[in-house]
Amino acid sequence: MRVKIFDESHEQDLESKVNEFLKKLTPEQLIDLQYQVAVLYDEREQIYCFSCLIFYHESKLTLDSGAKKFF
Repeated sequence: MRVKIFDESHEQDLESKVNEFLKKLTPEQLIDLQYQVAVLYDEREQIYCFSCLIFYHESKLTLDSGAKKFF
């Protein structure tokens, strides 16, 4: 089992990076995906942190011609 961690300041950036990574996996490789948003407030600004943790099997990360893709 392997993990991949993504951490971005904007949700659209996180979505793009996660989708690009998922294109490399088959449905059988994906174990779990966890998502989190953290917010920090101070006197001047509000800071967001969008993160995603993906658990996957590495065994067939390079797709062969018969493998199914997510997208």
